[in-house]
Amino acid sequence: MTDDSDDAPARTPTGGGAHAADPPRGRLYFRGLSVPGWLEFLLLILGAFLVAFLIKTFLVQAFYIPSGSMEDTLQVGDRVLVNKVVFDLRPIERGDVIVFDGTGSFIQGPPVEPDSNVFGWVARSLGELVGLAPPGDRDYIKRVIGVGGDRVTCCNDAGQITVNDVALDEVDYLFPGNPPSKQNFDVIVPPDKLWVMGDHRSASADSRAHLGDPGGGMVPVNRVIGRAFAIVWPLGRAQFIEIPATFDQPGLTPAPSALGEPWLAR
Repeated sequence: MTDDSDDAPARTPTGGGAHAADPPRGRLYFRGLSVPGWLEFLLLILGAFLVAFLIKTFLVQAFYIPSGSMEDTLQVGDRVLVNKVVFDLRPIERGDVIVFDGTGSFIQGPPVEPDSNVFGWVARSLGELVGLAPPGDRDYIKRVIGVGGDRVTCCNDAGQITVNDVALDEVDYLFPGNPPSKQNFDVIVPPDKLWVMGDHRSASADSRAHLGDPGGGMVPVNRVIGRAFAIVWPLGRAQFIEIPATFDQPGLTPAPSALGEPWLAR
């Protein structure tokens, strides 16, 4: 039975004593200690950067496009998102736009030492988190044309690049007015390597430019950082980056016997 009268005695919890005043709303408490507002704000900012850092390191990273080697697919100043786990779930495919570390393929000699200036490192890291900083000196973005075992040649009688004797129709992504290549080549891609080219062929120092280097311009699969899958800035160019239909042609996949052949160039 309840007592609804106005002068009903106040009840206290078991053990006696009055209720403590409720803590002010909007303030963070840790084990009963009040955390100042400025410290709470700082913790929130640090937490946000930690989450962003973990996402950038293991899942998705934003990259700034500094050159025109992938025009018109990617423009100077575009920000793209790169999926860093997709190739743990599926193999790299022809037509993928990838970001890779060029050490040992496009860059000869030992790896470049990171910036020892802590302020420079912090500034660059913060810029990379949101795609404001250009990629590192070792990072490149190109389109995969050939994978391990493929024979990639330029050019057939129609002036087209062929992969395993299948001609690529590159009109959907090739820079307007550019031929597929002004440089002739005939290579077989070794296992676990890639042949890559820029979409702006006359402005791209890609695998063709490194035929005479150790490795013959081939990019090791283990140097791939991830797949560029979307343009997110500027907003007027926001779009997904799809694999062009020409790479779906039957006959592109080489016979298993070709996978062990060495690369060659002539």
